[in-house]
Amino acid sequence: MVTKKPSKPWRVTVTGPEMKATSSFTSEAKTYAFIRTCLSGDSPADTAKIEQWEGGRWWHFETVTRDEIPQEPS
Repeated sequence: MVTKKPSKPWRVTVTGPEMKATSSFTSEAKTYAFIRTCLSGDSPADTAKIEQWEGGRWWHFETVTRDEIPQEPS
């Protein structure tokens, strides 16, 4: 069975205390821009799991945590 590649082959699931949300993107650059926004400031998210569609299935690409994202000085 051949599975068609999705139009947005990058997927991010952001999680935090009592929250979980998944979004899809067309490129790696857009994926990481979203992660920087989600894991900075007052966002309730603290972890982002990145998956990439390859070879007919979703593969775990990387997990990024809030402490890995440079925070802007307050």
